[in-house]
Amino acid sequence: MNDGSADRFDHGEFDDKDDREDQDERDGKDEGNDDWDSGGDGIGDGQQEKHGPPDGPVKGDGRGRDPDQPPRIPMPRASVEDGGRLLPAPAALGDPTPQPAPLVLEHPVLKSLLGAWALAACSPDETAAVEEHLGDCGSCADEALRLREAVGLLHPPESLDLDPALRTRVLDGCLDRRPPRIPVPEWAAPYDAETARLDALLQDIGDAEWHAPVRLRWFDGEGPTSRRTTVAGVIAHLLTVDGLVAVALGLDDPLGDLAAEGPTPGARTEAYWRTSHFPPTRSVRAPWRDQTHDLVRTVSFAGGSSGSARLAVSYGEFELPLHDAMLDRAFECWVHAEDIAEAVDYPYEPPSGRHLHRMIDLAARVLPTALAQRRQTGLASPTHGRRLVSAGGPGRSLRLEIEGSGGGEWLIPLDSPGAVGSAEHEVAHIALDGVEFCRLAAGHVSPQEAAAGQVGDREAIRDVLFAAASLSRI
Repeated sequence: MNDGSADRFDHGEFDDKDDREDQDERDGKDEGNDDWDSGGDGIGDGQQEKHGPPDGPVKGDGRGRDPDQPPRIPMPRASVEDGGRLLPAPAALGDPTPQPAPLVLEHPVLKSLLGAWALAACSPDETAAVEEHLGDCGSCADEALRLREAVGLLHPPESLDLDPALRTRVLDGCLDRRPPRIPVPEWAAPYDAETARLDALLQDIGDAEWHAPVRLRWFDGEGPTSRRTTVAGVIAHLLTVDGLVAVALGLDDPLGDLAAEGPTPGARTEAYWRTSHFPPTRSVRAPWRDQTHDLVRTVSFAGGSSGSARLAVSYGEFELPLHDAMLDRAFECWVHAEDIAEAVDYPYEPPSGRHLHRMIDLAARVLPTALAQRRQTGLASPTHGRRLVSAGGPGRSLRLEIEGSGGGEWLIPLDSPGAVGSAEHEVAHIALDGVEFCRLAAGHVSPQEAAAGQVGDREAIRDVLFAAASLSRI
């Protein structure tokens, strides 16, 4: 027995099981010898197996171990990561917070959740269940698409442009505290505001968008016409036509030594486009921007004298006083800024109401002259009841009512540019939205398609609408 014990101890085979067997053996001896002799499966047989080999061939490795049986001391366990198998789930590792099972809902419940899902009002579990269901159910997927589109209509995209009146309010608040040493004249404020808005738009567009196609539209007296160019070409057009005001103020002409066929805006623009070796790029923004600053600065310095505002600016075929020329340039800057914004798919708002009113007032004041020119060229219809009126005398008139922002009322004399509009001699009445009227005057809306309320003499109404469209030019 001592030899067997020593043999097992030397090879590390004693464990808790051996201790329990020894304890059971001692307990059996204390109770009596009956348990030792009760059968062949008792402890006595176990001792015979341990301390003496049975009859017959001996299996094992010489120490009494059967190679067909697992070892009594287990081998070291291999890591799961070493076997290339997936790691067990957190719940199998004893994670105190196991992952919840996916939410399983019936089809009617999932369908009722589509509205909340479209509004992003579902819980994470409900959202996952709905989205998994949409991949299998075509009818629910169609309904979800319609709901998402409806949600988009409830939240229309807003313009990224600031409120056009914000700059004026900020400046007014600053100037109320400390007046400027050299204020910008009121008649030059629209030009200052519109050039600043267009410059902000140009700052945000990319290099490729400077070559986006733009179609300039105007009314040539008999019908609409257009000219194709690019965003950079539009800025070059503004640069050259603003140069008419710059030349009148004694500033440098942006055309330099280039020879134009005439002093008209169209001829100057064509000369600039024709002599450019390459199509204009974003490099044209800097000279245009610098020229706008020079114009505002110059008229501000000269704004204190009454004669400066009446300085004549020649457009080749006609002249405008400086204060009207600055309003004209502000109007064209806004119109072409909308052309550019449309070409690059960017929202653009109309001018502020105060500035828009000044632009409409300029168009209303030049309408009698435009109407007389159309009558001289035979484009205006012969008006029944027309009579000569002395300069400054009342004559037949049309009431032009402008609604919305920048609105008001103007009496347009029909018989002579020198006549004065009179409510007593009113023969027709036109009502238009302010922006609609400006687009008519810019040649972007044809006289036949202008949304205008009309009452009175149809021929007079037609002549005034066509005269308003003929104010446009390239």
